[in-house]
Amino acid sequence: MPDSRSADPERQLPPDSVGLVTPEVAHFAAPLELACGKTLPAYDLVYETYGRLNAERSNAVLVCHALSGHHHAAGYHHSDDRKPGWWDAYIGPGKPVDTNRFFVVSVNNLGGCHGSTGPLSHNPETGRLWGPDFPVVTVSDWVHSQARLADRLGIERFAAVIGGSLGGMQVMQWSIDYPERIASAAVIAATPRLSAQNIAFNEVARQAIRSDPDFHAGRYAEHDAVPKRGLKLARMVGHITYLSEDAMGSKFGRDLRSNDLHFGFDVEFQVESYLRYQGDTFSTTFDANTYLLMTKALDYFDPAASHDGDLARALSPAQCPFLILSFSSDWRFPPARSRELVDALIHAGKRVSYANIVSPYGHDAFLLPEPRYRAIFSAFLQRVAPASGPEDTSEEPRP
Repeated sequence: MPDSRSADPERQLPPDSVGLVTPEVAHFAAPLELACGKTLPAYDLVYETYGRLNAERSNAVLVCHALSGHHHAAGYHHSDDRKPGWWDAYIGPGKPVDTNRFFVVSVNNLGGCHGSTGPLSHNPETGRLWGPDFPVVTVSDWVHSQARLADRLGIERFAAVIGGSLGGMQVMQWSIDYPERIASAAVIAATPRLSAQNIAFNEVARQAIRSDPDFHAGRYAEHDAVPKRGLKLARMVGHITYLSEDAMGSKFGRDLRSNDLHFGFDVEFQVESYLRYQGDTFSTTFDANTYLLMTKALDYFDPAASHDGDLARALSPAQCPFLILSFSSDWRFPPARSRELVDALIHAGKRVSYANIVSPYGHDAFLLPEPRYRAIFSAFLQRVAPASGPEDTSEEPRP
């Protein structure tokens, strides 16, 4: 959980960066019962922390990641890293999630492919890689495992639990499953359940992966193979949905890579080149079985389902104030879905603030710097920050 700066004299990290960070691993020997009816006998969670925990342990903030996210939310792993963590624009000294005031915890979810126990881990009962045998996990399972990590770190109550997209779903589940352990909630660019269209997009992505000849029924690692074509197609489909039409139009238009049409099927338009690049990059850094698991967790999330479709009743256990943010051009999780959540919270008698941010960048807007988004997010977290800061202690939580 270092809060250091680069020691490389040739490159100074930005002054508002959390600096160089090192992931940590928490091992849990106690079994975890999952919603699917199966049990994980033991598991690891990889996480990062930024800032310092105060003496009262009241300034902790949990960051929940989206579908292809992970624990590396801010800072740099090495002094020569050119790309910081995925939410670095919002986490750091003086940023909305101000590490001068908060102790930030970011976890790679179970089933992930960045160190936490998942399909690339070994099944202790068989000695083989879990692969396709890794049990299907849900948002609720993730929340329960995160609560165990909080116990390990000595955090009884989070000052805030925050997240965008699939991360926002985890925030909702936290407010339902552990209402006494969350003092505030920020749900960003999320939805209380997927639409049929969103489930359809996920299914197309899954079929692209599963139909790849190198998938080998999910045991591609044992065949020394990677279903790169399927992963590439899945990412291309997903990436189209994360951007708005205006964003793609302004970025690429109908620009050609050269001045002439070639009347063939090679890359000719700039947008084709961009999508292929995104797909190629993703297929070398993400695990196919993890992608299947994450999209299924998205599909299954629906807290109102066990309450006869009554979202307000599902949210009735929540005790904390909420900030709900949506983005005007987000057609994957449109503002109407956020307003549905706001209406349910109001109907349930909860405290809620809502803003729809005008942005041309589609669903990806929650990751990008935007002045109004930053101001609203920052103001909300300033209100929930505890009076005592991390300077009150030199104690470090232990995994």
